[in-house]
Amino acid sequence: MSSGSSIAKPILPGATIGIFGGGQLGRMTAMAARGMGYRILVLDPDPACPARFVVDGCIEAGWDDSREAANLARGCDVVTLEIEQISPASMEAAASYAPVRPGGAMLAVIQDRIEQKDWLRRNGFPIGEYRAVRSLDQLREAVTELGGKCFCKSATGGYDGRGQGKVGFVPGGVVEDEIRGAWEALGERAGVAEKAVELEREISVLVARAPNGEVKVYPPAWNDHENQILAWSVIPAPITKAMEIEARGIAEAIADTFQLEGVLAVEMFCTTDGRLLVNELAPRPHNSYHASVRACVTGQFEQLVRAVCDLPLGDVEVVQAAAIANLLGDLWLDPDGSAREPRFDKALAVPGVRLHLYEKHKPRKGRKMGHLSAVGATPDEAVNLVLRAKALL
Repeated sequence: MSSGSSIAKPILPGATIGIFGGGQLGRMTAMAARGMGYRILVLDPDPACPARFVVDGCIEAGWDDSREAANLARGCDVVTLEIEQISPASMEAAASYAPVRPGGAMLAVIQDRIEQKDWLRRNGFPIGEYRAVRSLDQLREAVTELGGKCFCKSATGGYDGRGQGKVGFVPGGVVEDEIRGAWEALGERAGVAEKAVELEREISVLVARAPNGEVKVYPPAWNDHENQILAWSVIPAPITKAMEIEARGIAEAIADTFQLEGVLAVEMFCTTDGRLLVNELAPRPHNSYHASVRACVTGQFEQLVRAVCDLPLGDVEVVQAAAIANLLGDLWLDPDGSAREPRFDKALAVPGVRLHLYEKHKPRKGRKMGHLSAVGATPDEAVNLVLRAKALL
């Protein structure tokens, strides 16, 4: 547990919340917290990070700068995070001055995909077959043992398709060339090789847990990816009630085992033979739950504030189906690389659609610049509306 857990008491509005990370998740958390009457300080290496424009103060420092991490915590009543790359030394330094939620022990497990997979297996949670690989030879062996069709992911860092490679997906391809390509994608460093499974769909489940032990588990979200980046997501996921209950139970059990303080997103695979397998964990707000702001009684960002401040957690049930579609930097660029302005006016003409931009000033291919959200009578209607709006950009 994080610092101060055994004597936790509510941290009421008027207090100051610190956030490691000033990206879009930190920005939206800050906006929710300010609406509840809290002050916000963030630490981020980017002086123009998206959260900077909506917070009370921003410390420009790296994730491994323990001195500035301590300075952040000195001015705060509680510290949370929106990114996993915080160094153990920085987490420890901050915890000397304020409760850090979630805590360093949990983050250390999740930061390393090998340790994360091993932890899930040790604790009896359902996961697919995998092998830890620390050399090109080990990767070759793993591909053979796992049947020749694998996803490879770097042990640390890497997200939205970065630090990832695939083997066995090119018809008639030279396997050795694919293996070498995957090893290069890992940065020729340690990673995991995961056996490919037949998927019906991908879902995620967000769980919130307060220091007092109260838990709320959100209905699952259905996620669709393109090039390993989330393209769109909808709440609630169109799955059976039995699978929903099982998914929510797995997420709650993981949170309880960790003694989570904050929020945790559990990404899962629904296989064609009816199994649920845990894919990855994220101890922070999650892209797939942006729709919770419109779908659920309590959105994920307000819920994070409630959880880390040990306030009563909000109702998480769905009041209307809602979907989001990510807006990548590609939309701001013509095929020749010249700048263009997306037609937001046309997208906003679609009924039920809202625009959410993150104030990132340099669009790049694959960079998340914002998202559209839409509500509908059913999940399918919400998805259709948000994709229709995106097509008009």
